[in-house]
Amino acid sequence: MSARFLRLALAALVLILVGGACNRPPDNPQDYAARIAVARAEKNEQFQKSSEPIPASKKAEFLPLAYFPIDPEYDVVAALTLSSDDTKLMMPTSSGQPRQVRRLGTLEFTLKGQPIKLESFIEVGAPDINRITVMFSDMTSGKETYDAGRYIDLDRTATGLYDLDFNKAYHPYCVYNSSYECPYPPPENRLKVPIHAGEKLKDKARA
Repeated sequence: MSARFLRLALAALVLILVGGACNRPPDNPQDYAARIAVARAEKNEQFQKSSEPIPASKKAEFLPLAYFPIDPEYDVVAALTLSSDDTKLMMPTSSGQPRQVRRLGTLEFTLKGQPIKLESFIEVGAPDINRITVMFSDMTSGKETYDAGRYIDLDRTATGLYDLDFNKAYHPYCVYNSSYECPYPPPENRLKVPIHAGEKLKDKARA
């Protein structure tokens, strides 16, 4: 067994132990699905009431948002290895105006038996570095999901362990409204597997 697998297995064990120390029992599948469903319903309601990010003229086209079925197997433990490289990179965006970012580190995890890595970045000069947005595309991109990919938001942790839940993957706002500028996932985050979890496109739904 490789050192990488041992590290990820240890990370998963630590996360379980930390959760136990906090006396938080794990969700059963029904509770987990219900919690995700409630969050999705609340997001639909918020988008319906607000003029942003979906303009009134496009609410019927995009709402309610479309999702893959909730699958607990897409909720995984990821271990973040921080990067020692402070090089600033230019990340392309939907507007054509690149953003300057630096690499935060590499998230490593196992999804449906396959080891996967995702790079995480922080925008240079961002006021809040305690929030990570992980950008990725996969084999559903351009077919069932937005061509350029989807996002998952994570709160920074002291342990370096993260609950990476692809059921919470969402489309950037530029899908609904071209006035928004959305960074595109880097080449390293273009996964060679389909991620049938999280938000997907409705038929012919494009901004």
